[in-house]
Amino acid sequence: MELTTVACLIFFFSFDLFYNKKSTTAGPLQSMLTSSFSTKEGVTSKKNTGRIETPQVSCSFGNVTLTCPLGNSETSVSSTNRSSTGVCPDYFRWIHEDLSPWRKTGISNDMIMRARRTANFRLVIVDGRAYLETYSKAFQSRDTLTLWGVLQLMRRYPGKLPDLDLLFDCNDPPVIESSLYMQPNASNPPPALFAYCSDDSHLDIVFPDWSFWGWPEVNIKPWTTLLEEMKEESSKKKWTEREPYAYWKGNSDVGVNRKDLLKCNVSDKQDWGARLYEQDWGRENQNGFQQSNLANQCTHRYKVYIEGWAWSVSQKYILACDSLTLLVKPRFYEFFTRSLKPMKHYWPIKVNDLCRSIKFAVGWGNTHEQKVQEIGKASSDFIREELKIDNIYDYMFHLLTEYAKLLTYKPTIPPNAVEFCSATMACPHPDGLEKTYMMETMVRHPSDSDPCIMPPPFDPPSFHSLLEEKEQSIKKVETLENKFWSKH
Repeated sequence: MELTTVACLIFFFSFDLFYNKKSTTAGPLQSMLTSSFSTKEGVTSKKNTGRIETPQVSCSFGNVTLTCPLGNSETSVSSTNRSSTGVCPDYFRWIHEDLSPWRKTGISNDMIMRARRTANFRLVIVDGRAYLETYSKAFQSRDTLTLWGVLQLMRRYPGKLPDLDLLFDCNDPPVIESSLYMQPNASNPPPALFAYCSDDSHLDIVFPDWSFWGWPEVNIKPWTTLLEEMKEESSKKKWTEREPYAYWKGNSDVGVNRKDLLKCNVSDKQDWGARLYEQDWGRENQNGFQQSNLANQCTHRYKVYIEGWAWSVSQKYILACDSLTLLVKPRFYEFFTRSLKPMKHYWPIKVNDLCRSIKFAVGWGNTHEQKVQEIGKASSDFIREELKIDNIYDYMFHLLTEYAKLLTYKPTIPPNAVEFCSATMACPHPDGLEKTYMMETMVRHPSDSDPCIMPPPFDPPSFHSLLEEKEQSIKKVETLENKFWSKH
């Protein structure tokens, strides 16, 4: 063992005695190896606010087997008197709707395990400690970074999450069909399964996707960093100075509608007002992702959002550009999108008449510049304020807390589950973007405040009014569009 490694171990051992002040049956060496947290400034770091930094993960102690120490920063309960930051954004109200299928019956262990067929993993939290049972590896880093996000939530609000037991499907389309369970004669309540998106015919419980902690395989940075870069780059070019066309760049191999969209590209015979580009991720990877920086793609007045096999993580990036989002009629929703309003946050585009719908939107926008800029700013403000990372963590917290209230049994550690924490997730990873993103997004200290206050559920009149308002706004645009094309 090298001298520097020995020195690190001695430091970690001293820190463990200071921080945990607990004895374990594993002995001093085990304590040294499992106490894998340190800070750049030493054991603790205090700012003027009196805040104590949450110890950061250090992986500089050689090739050893890591375990999660007692009293680690994911489980230690903060005793600081804290107040809430206020009422949560309105889209938090959809948590009540997403959990409503189990409101009367609760969620039994059987309801969870019936979702195992497509689940990638089972996550159990007992007494503030996290346990993982993996069923199948998800595509790329979806499962890893989703779980990393949960661990950072636990570091942000240590000891605050209740015991819970859930299954998670990291694939694109939702799978729990409501028609099988929500009919009057249905005998079994639906399985409970977490996923990244759902639609009106499915009951999957929507959860923030992995890309908030980065998407290393395509060089997309963690949300906070990228959002700031997009804001800076977007401010360099005023809306009136941008290209007066609709821009889209993406993978057309993940859905028929995207193939149809490419037919709207400019040609020698026709200009639909769109500038559309195929994204070849294999070539981008070979060329160092030089042409796929999302922060550099806010150069057009209009940006198109269109789904792939299901929802697309690109929606939040498109909405953040200060451009007018041309949103092709979606089938799927993610956790925040149901609170977006047509003609306030985006312009609705027909899915069955793409080219003409885009051409009309671009033409209308170029002659109604002030209104278009207002919509573009409203969408960007929504993303930057209501979708900032603080609210992402609070959404996760409230969703998991409300979900746990519905469990009809006390969660226990599954026989095949392993405990995991920030150290055991980050340290075994080879150096690379995934590990870099983990270190970048690691929560450094518990939150100074409690989570925001959950808004109440929709009452029937307000829920109906919300849906009616959205429908009428879309019809208004369609009427304008139909009137235009009837004369041309």
